Amino acid sequence: MDVAFARLPAIPISDIRALLNEPRNGRHMPLARDFSAAETAAWVLGKDRQWEEHGYGPWAVLIGGVFAGWGGFEAEADSADFALVLFPAYWGYGARVTIAALDEGFCSLGIETVTIALPLTRNPAKAVSRYGFEPDGSVTHGQAVFRRFRLTRERWARAHKFNTM
Repeated sequence: MDVAFARLPAIPISDIRALLNEPRNGRHMPLARDFSAAETAAWVLGKDRQWEEHGYGPWAVLIGGVFAGWGGFEAEADSADFALVLFPAYWGYGARVTIAALDEGFCSLGIETVTIALPLTRNPAKAVSRYGFEPDGSVTHGQAVFRRFRLTRERWARAHKFNTM
């Protein structure tokens, strides 16, 4: 099935709320909580605002034309942080979505450095290294500590034989 991206406001709030409140996703998301419809709407506006502020931001992920999750980039001090959250029915598409998003970020959006922050409940080193990410210490969000990994545009271009320069 095809992977595509759309802006989050194009998706019904009830669908996004169902994803944000999906309990199987929450076990690896230490900052997860129950979202009301109003909180979900505010969350969507905040995520989408990043497109105007930074020229990139999170998307709705569509697989076969169906809303499968959200993912994309959020500006940090020294990088664009990549996040991806899919409904459990689409977990098997994570690699395809990640590659499509990184291609878009490095090749079309002009992002130079991407980081990811993964909770300590995950052991991701082997999985993220296949994309070219390297360990980059840890970061704390709220009260939660995350492992951080970094990927540069140059490293992505070499690993995937793209000319992103």
